[in-house]
Amino acid sequence: MRRFVIPGALIALPIVLAAFGPIFASTDVAKDIAFSSGAGHLFGTDFVGRDVWNEVLLGGRSVVLIAVAATLCTYLVAVPIGVAVGMSRSRFLGEVVMRPLDIVLAVPSMLLLLLLASTAPNVMWALVVIVTVINLPDVIRISRASALAISARPAVEAMCLQGENRLRIGLGYVARAMVRTLAADLGIRFTGAVYLVASASFLGVGVSPQTSDWAAMVDRNRTGLFLQPWAVVLPALLIVALSVGVNLAFDQLLRRKRREVRT
Repeated sequence: MRRFVIPGALIALPIVLAAFGPIFASTDVAKDIAFSSGAGHLFGTDFVGRDVWNEVLLGGRSVVLIAVAATLCTYLVAVPIGVAVGMSRSRFLGEVVMRPLDIVLAVPSMLLLLLLASTAPNVMWALVVIVTVINLPDVIRISRASALAISARPAVEAMCLQGENRLRIGLGYVARAMVRTLAADLGIRFTGAVYLVASASFLGVGVSPQTSDWAAMVDRNRTGLFLQPWAVVLPALLIVALSVGVNLAFDQLLRRKRREVRT
């Protein structure tokens, strides 16, 4: 359990701040001098004189909730498609599904983000859909490749010969056998979602100018980095801590599972 202390701490801090920060934050804070470190401001003030710590308490939900929602939506959509295509072993179906995904993969993620955002409303749910669409091709390809290998096992062949329902085979055996592969990918995928959401917020996509947001704080306060660094460093560190913590946690979990299998 000691191996999970550092990843747990890295994950817990931004998650707790995102979940409970708005409860303790004040929505009516008097503005002070911009980029100052005056009394009454633990981490100073931002570019318009607002308290940095108060903005941090208010700004976590957008990044964390959108990243979590987009990651969950990605797997809920991609895994069934990948399993269905992989188990079908149909070359025609594989071409129909995979070739359009290859086209999406050929477009850089940031360019695709900007293209999709230019036609979408500037609201949080639209950003969830955009990040999900960007991540779908990779997860579908991974799910399909894993399902192809698992569906070729003798156990699956035996279940098919016995007349077992293919839906039950897919959900009960193939999908369960894919858990370790998907778990290894999940940490990377969540980190990618966090950075896509942060990049979108940095560019003003999905976040209104008045909304408190960790990534937007980095953008808005970067001009005063050397005057009041906490306005940039603090939200940036929270985003990095969440991403690194999730990856470390999944790495430790997979190592533990591997040792259990060997013993």
